[in-house]
Amino acid sequence: MNLRSKSSVMRVAAPLKVAVQRFALLFLVVGAFGLMLVSKAETVVVERVSAIVIDVFAPIIEFSSRPAAGFNEVVRSVRELAALRVENQRLRRENIRLLAWQEAARRLAAQRLTLEKLLAFKPDPRSSYIAARVIGDSGGAYVRSLLVNAGRRDNVAKGQAVVTGQGLVGRIARAGLWSARALLITDINSRVPVMLEKTRERAILTGDNGPYPRLTFLPGNVEPRPGDRVVTSGHGGVFPPGLPVGRVVANRDSGVRVQPFARLTTLEFVRIVNYAGISDEIPADSTGDGGGVL
Repeated sequence: MNLRSKSSVMRVAAPLKVAVQRFALLFLVVGAFGLMLVSKAETVVVERVSAIVIDVFAPIIEFSSRPAAGFNEVVRSVRELAALRVENQRLRRENIRLLAWQEAARRLAAQRLTLEKLLAFKPDPRSSYIAARVIGDSGGAYVRSLLVNAGRRDNVAKGQAVVTGQGLVGRIARAGLWSARALLITDINSRVPVMLEKTRERAILTGDNGPYPRLTFLPGNVEPRPGDRVVTSGHGGVFPPGLPVGRVVANRDSGVRVQPFARLTTLEFVRIVNYAGISDEIPADSTGDGGGVL
């Protein structure tokens, strides 16, 4: 560009520069006012455009978020399964403990019931006694006896009576230091002097290894009836009188059968009673065969 051209441009731009300088403040005020108007108008436009954009992209966003939601659900399910597994193991351990306590409670309840029944029998105040647990049963074809966990160290001696809360069980046949053998009234070697409680007729209760011992040596004119109670007679110096033994259940050709009051097949605890001091006061029966020994 030559000098002449430059001077021409300068002549044209000079008036514009002067005009701009004069009206600059006015231009700025008008521009600010215009921007305010545009911003107000754009608010409505922006909202409309935003709503349209949201409507367009909402399904896309929802579709793209489904895998993430599914993954979160899977993670949550895994965590819940892990927590359930831990809780299940804890509940199993607790259930095992509760079952053990339940079994212990049932066992203690059964023992309490047995002991309550045992305590229902009240021996003569002059006698001495001790409670013992049945630890063995030598029931077989030829013997009916029990092994108890009390012996000479507990003042248990041969000949002492063995009873429960229901009645007579048998007597001690052999006593060791720590245990003793009790011969049951159903044993074939058992002989117990008894009498019918109602008629006071005497007899001998004879075991034959069966569940129901027989009444022998009854007077010929005596006909016991089913249900008649049988108690010890006290003769022969074996037991004191009135000790409950059983009840007549049959009167047949095989003899009068007596069902013992005590359940001899389910014994857990027994009471060993020493009637020695009392028995010595009872005279022996000179007519009976009843000096029998269990």
